[in-house]
Amino acid sequence: MGHVVLLGDSIFDNARYVPERPPVIEQLRQSLPRGWLATLLAVDGHITDDVVNQLQRLPVDATHLVVSAGGNDALGESGILGEAACTVGEALEVIHEVRARFQQSYRTMLQALLAVEKPTAVCTVYDTIPGLAPAEQAALAAFNEAILREAIAAALPVIDLRLVCDRPADYSHVSPIEPSMVGGAKIARAIAEVATTHDFARRRSVIYV
Repeated sequence: MGHVVLLGDSIFDNARYVPERPPVIEQLRQSLPRGWLATLLAVDGHITDDVVNQLQRLPVDATHLVVSAGGNDALGESGILGEAACTVGEALEVIHEVRARFQQSYRTMLQALLAVEKPTAVCTVYDTIPGLAPAEQAALAAFNEAILREAIAAALPVIDLRLVCDRPADYSHVSPIEPSMVGGAKIARAIAEVATTHDFARRRSVIYV
């Protein structure tokens, strides 16, 4: 028997964006084997730094942790896209500084998760959101690069939401930056696959799509 706990932001806490349809947590419960449990600790609007506080409510019988964080961190930094830069190199330096700040926050979060000593998986930030501008997509690549670096350094499996949610139907009509029921089902299946099939004892990173 397993007990999967979801941490992070509205990628998992998406109930308000799929009115009258099952949110990710319910879809996960349907995707897991009989007898397994799933608990939602992720909170809409939370950033990477908030995950440490979410851990304070961790169920004592939790067996697996899955975190999706970084999207709201990116939103909080999106103002840089409107800043003036004299050269492309200067603009890239600004993005590099933002990425470095985020990577440190993400590393701190992972250290807190690993201290719990439970099998843990992380998610990238999806970048095929309908209407997402090219500059925004390019900036998100820096955040995902930081997530992948830290996850691989910690030997954690990664659910690459950029490839999981790759169609317009995967996003909510209420808010296009949130998963729809269709996208939520794909996310839930990926989480269930990692929790039930990944060999965490081998301590190696695997990308799940």
